[in-house]
Amino acid sequence: MTALLSVKDLSIGFGAGEPVVKGVSFEVEAGQTLALVGESGSGKTISCRAALRILPRAAQIRSGTITLNDSKGFEDLTQISERQMRDIRGNRVSMIFQEPMRSLSPLHKIGNQVSEVLWLHRNASEAQARKEVLTQFERVGFPDPQRAYDSYPFELSGGMRQRAMIAMAMVSKPELLIADEPTTALDVTTQAQVLGLIKELQRETGMALILVTHDLGVVANMAEQVVVMHKGRVMEAGAAAPILSAPAHPYTQQLFNAAPAIPDEESVGLPMPDEDLILQMKGVSKTYTMRSSKGWQEDKLIHACRGVDLNLARGKTLAIVGESGSGKTTAARIALGAELPDPGGEVLFRTAPDEDPIPVHQMTRAQRTAFQRKAQMVFQDPYSSLSPRMRIQDALTEPLEIHAIGSAAEQRDKAVEMLQRVGLNGDMLKRYPHAFSGGQRQRLSIARAMMLDPQLIVCDEPTSALDVSVQEQILTLLESLQDRLNLSYLFISHDLAVVARIADEVAVMRRGLVVEQAPPETLFYNPRHPYTKALIAAQPEPDINRPIDLKLVALGAGSPDSWDDTFRFTDSVIPSLVEMEPGHKVRCHV
Repeated sequence: MTALLSVKDLSIGFGAGEPVVKGVSFEVEAGQTLALVGESGSGKTISCRAALRILPRAAQIRSGTITLNDSKGFEDLTQISERQMRDIRGNRVSMIFQEPMRSLSPLHKIGNQVSEVLWLHRNASEAQARKEVLTQFERVGFPDPQRAYDSYPFELSGGMRQRAMIAMAMVSKPELLIADEPTTALDVTTQAQVLGLIKELQRETGMALILVTHDLGVVANMAEQVVVMHKGRVMEAGAAAPILSAPAHPYTQQLFNAAPAIPDEESVGLPMPDEDLILQMKGVSKTYTMRSSKGWQEDKLIHACRGVDLNLARGKTLAIVGESGSGKTTAARIALGAELPDPGGEVLFRTAPDEDPIPVHQMTRAQRTAFQRKAQMVFQDPYSSLSPRMRIQDALTEPLEIHAIGSAAEQRDKAVEMLQRVGLNGDMLKRYPHAFSGGQRQRLSIARAMMLDPQLIVCDEPTSALDVSVQEQILTLLESLQDRLNLSYLFISHDLAVVARIADEVAVMRRGLVVEQAPPETLFYNPRHPYTKALIAAQPEPDINRPIDLKLVALGAGSPDSWDDTFRFTDSVIPSLVEMEPGHKVRCHV
């Protein structure tokens, strides 16, 4: 059978340097899924970009052929004109990019950007395009497609923006979809539903899929063929089943060993101690008003958090888990004083067990300055959290300058110390962020958060954008820093395997509510709430014989109106958080 897309002996280089992709070959047939697997920098993405001729200007295809043989004919993609290429991009071949904020225009509404594909390639009217886009938005999991259509990218969470990117790529029903880490920014339930949606579209249209990923669990659920890449070369290639069950190359084995997983052994966890609490959140709610785009419609209230009660013990890790838009990041921002809770909510921070707490929700200027030295944040995206115009030395010493701590020489010495503490060299101070890999940038973000010697660090999805081996390094680093410095972590994540490793207690959030809370050992082996069960069922495993149970995921991740009467809630009727056993709380009607 003739391949839909064939890449043969592809080599790509920059300037006069050595090629970064060397002799790469792979094929994908109609209806088939090929997974390109490897760490960041292995050449996966640039190989796929070469197929659409969207390489950086400095890049050159030095050798090789890329051919497309679809229902509209045979094309040599390295030889055709740019005009012909424009007809192929987004129409016959679509691509989902990894970073939606960079790929979406900040000046145009989401709906118009997705509709543009149908206007350009299908000559659809505005009404026809709107209807098709709203249908696609519903299929990729937008709870309110109309609201998403009329929103700008900055009004949506990272996961919601990624859903919009997926809808944009799939709305034209392409014959080949190239998905570059399409589910990295998504929570596991949405990831499972999106993967199921892509599979369904493949069955309906015969679409081929090239899946660029570092998640072996996703590979096991999606791919028929696998190509493992490292440093621009193919290390191992073939059918998915034998590679996933018995990888032959040492690098593939290394990827398997680094992949996080929920532990198999059953145990009962101990509740977090409450005698020395560094952070308390009491009755925290947060409501936003979304202004209507039409003058005759009422403004809409968005309940980001509702009645959140959380305690974090000193030196421990409290993880907040939930889907995009569940309110976990809003809760973290309120904990840091970046957002104020609705009246009645309290956030208390204690620098020492015997000291009076700082009321984070109503700090004076002096209290805020003192609090900022004790509480810092590590953000989700290491690319945007560091200024591209500041050298690393300036980025690291800036907090010390703001708080007038030390001389210039002492600040530089502190920066060198922090770089070494996170596993980087002190001679990197004069570099700019673009000179570092994603994992190194996340280490730099952690170093910057450590400059003021904080007691509390809020980690907002600190490993979600990283490949598995780098993720392992960052988690080991966070654990090491916590042990040495007695740090407390408020850890935001949608990856239960990561949470199982690092957390002392887990709070599961859905639609602004904590629906279940327990130590990880208890939560993973005795989940009570349907949403928690869905999160666990949606966790992809690198085992081809254990696919994701989409029915169980859909049941728990669906509308709360569809849950059993015991757990069902609406905007007006919300059950209480009930302690079912010591340290294990579930939101249910009793």
